[in-house]
Amino acid sequence: MIDARRFRALFAILLLGTDTFMLALAFGLAHRLRVLIPWPRQAADIERLLDYLPVVLIFVVSNVFVFFLLRLYHLARATSRVDEFYTAFVGVTVGTLLAVAAASLTLKNSVFEVNLPRAMMAYAWLAGAALVIIGRWLQHQVRNILQSRGYVQDRVVVVGAGDAARLVIQKIQSSPYLGYRLLGVVNGTGGPSQLHGYAVLGCTEDLPRLIETHAIDEVILAVPEADDAEMVRLIALAHRDRVSIKVFPDLFEIMAAGVTIDDLGGLPLLSIRDVALRGWKLSFKRAMDIVLSAISLALLSPILLLVAILIKLDSPGPAFFVQERMGLDSKPFRMFKFRSMRQDAEAGGPGWTVKDDPRRTRVGAFIRRFSIDEFPNLINVLFGDMSLVGPRPEQPAFVEQFRQLVPRYMDRHHEKSGITGWAQVNGLRGDTSIYERTKYDLWYIENWSVWLDIKILIRTTFRFLFDRSAY
Repeated sequence: MIDARRFRALFAILLLGTDTFMLALAFGLAHRLRVLIPWPRQAADIERLLDYLPVVLIFVVSNVFVFFLLRLYHLARATSRVDEFYTAFVGVTVGTLLAVAAASLTLKNSVFEVNLPRAMMAYAWLAGAALVIIGRWLQHQVRNILQSRGYVQDRVVVVGAGDAARLVIQKIQSSPYLGYRLLGVVNGTGGPSQLHGYAVLGCTEDLPRLIETHAIDEVILAVPEADDAEMVRLIALAHRDRVSIKVFPDLFEIMAAGVTIDDLGGLPLLSIRDVALRGWKLSFKRAMDIVLSAISLALLSPILLLVAILIKLDSPGPAFFVQERMGLDSKPFRMFKFRSMRQDAEAGGPGWTVKDDPRRTRVGAFIRRFSIDEFPNLINVLFGDMSLVGPRPEQPAFVEQFRQLVPRYMDRHHEKSGITGWAQVNGLRGDTSIYERTKYDLWYIENWSVWLDIKILIRTTFRFLFDRSAY
């Protein structure tokens, strides 16, 4: 097994080398494109590629410098690829502008003075962004393969015994590419010999000894119910040289993620809930819903027709399943889906869908696996009952149960329900903890932005293409 810290340092160096190579390659490609494409005029003013070596050097150094400022060589374990690639695109954009300015200032009236066509620099910008993103994606694939196969792993323990600890353990189990080797669980007072399928190594007081004995690299504190004093005590017990400590947040910490300072006649106040979705933002989100849902329905119409026919041929009953759900301001609406179960599936009352649900039809099992049953939700989006992105709507019967059990559960209904959402793209769908799903939904509501919606839609597309965990 390779030492994890040396591995990350080596990969950071390799990432720097990959970026340097890709940026230099992008400039060479830009030079070639400018020669081949006579725009905005013939390329008679283009010099040999070797004459542009000073510009290439400035271009590469400027971009790498901006990448360092944007912390793109800080290898976070589970950063969103969408966020990283967006940041890389922004970095190449700023780096290219910086390179143009630096080349104009330093090379003008010097022995290295060369003509710097604007079209060529535009090609260098676009090619640089594309090649850097491709290079980083390939690096990530290699890194994930090595970590998934156990060549590079951090030894980790989870502190906690409740739902939060179970959720963390499930995420580690389902994500071997993260490079974690879970040694066991640390419970508050010891307790049973096993929790969530892993050995209980001891109680929290044993943390210092366990860290030394097992050479632990990371401690994850999954005790959101702990008060401040207890959390400080746990952090102090886990604090050792070279040991990383991560804390699973509680509901208030998620609420306070966007805390702002307000005042009351000069008296400072913390504004906890400054709702992001209002005014022009609501109008923009609605416009995006209308445009994207209309385009999607038009493009998917042949598939929708085919699925409807297959459902009718496979089992008796309608092709569509219409069910009452609770949406914006707790108002009920009729949600459309493709029928994936027998017509009498809810004869005994509403119930959760479970893995290998015996109520599914043959076609239903297929369309649920690929989430095709949710395509008709686009009709709800076009009608305005739902949004493309938002908290997943529940049946009124379940809402009445959850509002009694989960703090701030009804705050989910301050925004439109969505086909997909922050909880879904983070693996919280189906028969998962409603408490944890509510946390993610509230975080989305408090931190909404256009880019967050776009990121969720991109991640949903990738999950649709590659994830087969739906049931």
